[in-house]
Amino acid sequence: MAKLHFYFSAMNAGKSTVLLQSNYNYKERGMKTLIFAPSIDTRYGAGKITSRIGLQAAAEIINPEFDIFEKVEFEKKLHPEISCVLIDEAHFLSKQQVWQLTKIVDQIDIPVLAYGIRTDFQGEPFPGSLYLLALADQLIEIKTICHCGSKATMNMRIDSEGQKVQEGAQVQIGGNDMYIATCRKHFSEGNAGQKKKSKSQHKQTCFDFG
Repeated sequence: MAKLHFYFSAMNAGKSTVLLQSNYNYKERGMKTLIFAPSIDTRYGAGKITSRIGLQAAAEIINPEFDIFEKVEFEKKLHPEISCVLIDEAHFLSKQQVWQLTKIVDQIDIPVLAYGIRTDFQGEPFPGSLYLLALADQLIEIKTICHCGSKATMNMRIDSEGQKVQEGAQVQIGGNDMYIATCRKHFSEGNAGQKKKSKSQHKQTCFDFG
């Protein structure tokens, strides 16, 4: 029985890399996949998912009005070998689109793998993530670390001086120059870890994911 899987993490944890690896695994076994990505993020070009380590794949670009269920239903009739649907940047989906993902799983019986972050730079949930957390059959955390070595769960937006930004639009596309993944403690303190590390910090090798 197909399931809706939500892979979530803080920013820069390698979500796109995991998606691309999953896509490769399906294709290596002769299976066809469908990949979707929101139109809002075009840093690496429209219709393309690119990981920070160089992996790429073509994707169908969707906007908030796009009906993912209807598209998958249509493609499945043309290509019965379709075995999986993958969604990049799933936090940008609308509530209705998350429900469409559940219909793909429940009515077409195709697994859906959605990848995204839970919260924005103010600690508020994105609508897509909120409903994925509520409706997904399986929740999988992709872990990354804060500059202190603890698990990073928050997404801190920083300015050109490395200082925490506390106001602005919820959506502002950027990478390592604009966002830092931190633990909740350092997010609350506004500590992005931009200061030069001491020798003792450089020697730290034990990371606590508890």
